[in-house]
Amino acid sequence: MWLMGIISFSMSKSSSLTPSAISLRARLVRRAARRFSQQVRYRRLSLKGLPILFANSFPKSGTHLLTQILQAFPQISPVVNSGLPAVVTYAGDTAQERPVAALLSDLQRFLPGDIGYGHLHAQLEIMEMLSSPAFAAYFILRDPRDVVVSHVHYVTEMEARHVLHDYYQNHLHTFEERLSASITGLESLSLPLPDIRQRFEPFIGWLDVPEVLTLRYEDLMQNRSSQIQSIIEHAVRRGLPLNCSMSQAVEIIEHQLDPARSPTFRKGRIGTWRESFNAEHINIFKEIGGELLIQLGYENSLDW
Repeated sequence: MWLMGIISFSMSKSSSLTPSAISLRARLVRRAARRFSQQVRYRRLSLKGLPILFANSFPKSGTHLLTQILQAFPQISPVVNSGLPAVVTYAGDTAQERPVAALLSDLQRFLPGDIGYGHLHAQLEIMEMLSSPAFAAYFILRDPRDVVVSHVHYVTEMEARHVLHDYYQNHLHTFEERLSASITGLESLSLPLPDIRQRFEPFIGWLDVPEVLTLRYEDLMQNRSSQIQSIIEHAVRRGLPLNCSMSQAVEIIEHQLDPARSPTFRKGRIGTWRESFNAEHINIFKEIGGELLIQLGYENSLDW
């Protein structure tokens, strides 16, 4: 009865809302239905006290794989896929940086037991919120050389709404040119693209937040079971109850995974940069991002 009341109220208020506000309201209604279903399934009066599971990432670093893992958690615990939009530092349609207050407002929309994801810089207020007892948060990263290759394919072939799609598609005429642009950045556009080092630097602070579990895309691809166990264990430490044993939980979640279901999945392989970089790309990446690779542990020196 209470759920029907929410739906009726939402419909009565939707006539004067913008399309984005209507979409959000619909998401909230569907979330309420899923939360009620989980309460019934797990015989709980509420989901109060459960941590919010949040997947944060550097773009093109395995976001959807980590999100798929978390979205399988309702099979092992009374949590809920929130269905809310990604919480992102940059607005998708304008590429303009969003104010911290707006990001905090998005994060505050999550309820106990919700599952969400986003691309958030390591800003003090954001770090404080995601490391608070209310959250079980994760940060996933990937070899930046593979990231720039993935970025080229994503912007050029997979996301026609991307603000750089037209430039990559119609002004950069070869894959080699596009890859160089994704490494060095673009300064001449009205919506400039920083170089790969500058793009990653605002995320580095997450590596020093012990309350947020850092994951590598490569480890998830090569040692999936052990990494899934680490992900579950982190959530349990943050207050998540399980309805089965740890070994059963790992098996259930691993069985649910299918990276190809991601709308941005292409190959998902590790080290594809070796097939894509020519000698010039290697040299410019060493100059711009060589120290970054060492800092992240992907190389021990510039001799690669």
